[in-house]
Amino acid sequence: MDKKFYEMSRQERLDYLREVTGVTDIESMLQPIPFESANRMVENAIGSITMPMGIATNFVINGKELLIPMAIEEPSVIAAASKAAKIAKATGGFSAQADESLMIGQVQVVGISGLNAAAGKIRKNKKRILAAANEKSKSVVAKDLQVRSLRDSSPNKMGNMLVVELVVNTMDAMGANVINTMCEAIAPIVAELTGGEVVLKILSNYATKRLVKCKAIFSKNEIGGPNVVRRILYAYALAYSDIYRAVTHNKGVMNGIDAVALATGQDFRAIEAAAHAYAARDGQYRSLTRWRKTRQGDLEGQIEIPLAVGIVGGITATHPAAKLALQIVGVTSAKDLAMAMACAGLAQNFAAIRALSDEGIQQGHMRLHARKFSK
Repeated sequence: MDKKFYEMSRQERLDYLREVTGVTDIESMLQPIPFESANRMVENAIGSITMPMGIATNFVINGKELLIPMAIEEPSVIAAASKAAKIAKATGGFSAQADESLMIGQVQVVGISGLNAAAGKIRKNKKRILAAANEKSKSVVAKDLQVRSLRDSSPNKMGNMLVVELVVNTMDAMGANVINTMCEAIAPIVAELTGGEVVLKILSNYATKRLVKCKAIFSKNEIGGPNVVRRILYAYALAYSDIYRAVTHNKGVMNGIDAVALATGQDFRAIEAAAHAYAARDGQYRSLTRWRKTRQGDLEGQIEIPLAVGIVGGITATHPAAKLALQIVGVTSAKDLAMAMACAGLAQNFAAIRALSDEGIQQGHMRLHARKFSK
């Protein structure tokens, strides 16, 4: 394209997206949803609220250039992510990988006197339990079963419990509904085998078997020289070591991830909960990203994060704008979408800590923020 994306008029941007995606009815897909649709989605509906959606450019992920749709009301996020991606592009872009789409469903059993014996019965009947779960879906597969004895550490002292967990491959779906159905299907068998009372039957959003990793190198010459690299590493040191900084640091990461999640119709609350739990996995809440200086003196950033996303089912099947966003980013699997989201999070984190370590966050942010109030 002759013009840069941010230099185009809205019509030129839409024309360019039509050319890239092959979607002809972009304007209609971007219209606010009618009240009838909102009323089917939520209870006591009175209308809907719209969120600005834009496109982050310059992203090269595993050698492929992508346009990243982002829905967010905060100024500077899309511009910052695009600039960060452009800097990374000069050194080859982002490299990323994603695990299989494995999720865990939990069945809680209480009132058992012999936890070890009950757990043994569950393990002996693994094939029977998995078969019962897999009767509930033709595409999503319960692949494994695990059992844990859990000590009650709550102040109410309700007693120890058994947790029976299904490991489910949700393929290209996020998988919440089918996992919940599977857990409910195996609950009577679990109760029969253990002699206990089944209480909860629900998926876990802590998607530690569904991790995404990505990294990129940002040339010292492109970001202001060795002193800026050094200052960024000091900023990372604070985020790694201090929870008060880590929360704000990770908020910047999630600015990128949540914006893509909202645009593509993902459950951003589940994504947020899992991300923050993962940030505290060693007992202290820390940075979700890792930063280091390479032998050449450049800056390398990495992120590892659980991401449960889907490109089929849920709102992705019913909301026109979410459908359009998935067509714009051009992913063909949930793993591809997760990698794009993780790269957006890393890019946004780099942009934020670079600004903080150099000119300060407010200069560019407030300039764009002021546009909201201009006539």
